[in-house]
Amino acid sequence: MDHFLYRDGILHAEDVAIPDIAAAVGTPFYVYSTATLERHYRLFEEALAPLPHLVCFAVKSNGNLAVLKTLARLGAGMDVVSGGEYLRARAAGVPGDRIVFSGVGKTRAEMRQALEGGIRQFNVESEPELLALSEVAAGLGVTAPIAIRVNPDVDARTHEKIATGKKENKFGIPIARARDVYAEASRLPGIEVVGIDVHIGSQLTELEPFEQAYTKVAELTRALRDDGHRISRLDLGGGLGIPYERSNSAPPLPVEYGAVIKRTVGDLGCEIEIEPGRLISGNAGLLVASVIYLKHGEGRDFLILDAAMNDLVRPSMYGAHHDIVPVIEPAPAAERRPYDIVGPVCETGDTFAKDRPLPPVAAGDLVAFRSAGAYGAVMASEYNARPLVPEVLVAGDQFAVIRARPTFEEMLNRDSIPSWL
Repeated sequence: MDHFLYRDGILHAEDVAIPDIAAAVGTPFYVYSTATLERHYRLFEEALAPLPHLVCFAVKSNGNLAVLKTLARLGAGMDVVSGGEYLRARAAGVPGDRIVFSGVGKTRAEMRQALEGGIRQFNVESEPELLALSEVAAGLGVTAPIAIRVNPDVDARTHEKIATGKKENKFGIPIARARDVYAEASRLPGIEVVGIDVHIGSQLTELEPFEQAYTKVAELTRALRDDGHRISRLDLGGGLGIPYERSNSAPPLPVEYGAVIKRTVGDLGCEIEIEPGRLISGNAGLLVASVIYLKHGEGRDFLILDAAMNDLVRPSMYGAHHDIVPVIEPAPAAERRPYDIVGPVCETGDTFAKDRPLPPVAAGDLVAFRSAGAYGAVMASEYNARPLVPEVLVAGDQFAVIRARPTFEEMLNRDSIPSWL
């Protein structure tokens, strides 16, 4: 469910008409719904009750400070994968003891930054990282709380570029070696073992892979406790999918996901951490664009938009689907025609959809990409010297620009010309 609905024939974000935002900020732009963000966060809170838990929003899915602040006010923790994301979480008012630091390539500078600023735990992904963290923490005279990320070799049955839990993926330590690595961690200065971490992928549409992975984590928890380790937290990652295609069957709900957690690890007495991103922010956002031209080609028609692959890279990068709808509601009996929906970037890959049936559209019309609130603006670039598009947050009948579109002068001023030129 989201809060983007047609009212009197016009698509609205909560109580704000999309054309009103377009008139104020120009197109293309991202718009996020506060009500949807809050609702989806609360679904996870309800799904994990009454287990002790912390829902850590995956900042990589949408790092806008206003989005993070919206969730932080509800009590959300944050899952970060870089020093920059750590600073974003702190700037949004999230205390360090509610921030989990993940990622395979943490630098010593990032470790130091988090240890000095406050951190809930590091999710350690390799033995070299473990040794580096020990050196940094011991050098500062502090203790780094850690969970070791184990790779359970479970097929998440998702896109190969977002699968993270198979043995050939770069993430985590093989679960078969986990007891040896935990033994090493317990001997290192500056390290405190607090839990286990696992994350098998993103955009999962079935629960069975979660069940397989969490069952293995439960077995490992018992084995590590037998070895004398204090395992008090289980970080179970994120990855629950969203319905990008409204015509398809919906992925499992958070309450069903929560039932899997309770069934597999709920009896271990551990605090549960999860790291949802896409399911909280994905359907909370639209990318709104204008039609520049309707071009008739050889055997096909092209709908050329002012949004491009640099604004929303998921279709060209993953072959991802986004429902694309007119902002002005078409008549129920309107005839649909197939279009190749493309942007103006000089790449054939700048294609959002092929042979996509749409009702009649014309130059100047507004269209909206649904489910664009996750991995949209955060993955955008200025390729072809196109400015990053603005982001807008709606709350009821109010809206505010939460990231402005840079001017071309601002873009040019970031470059510098050496003296010999």
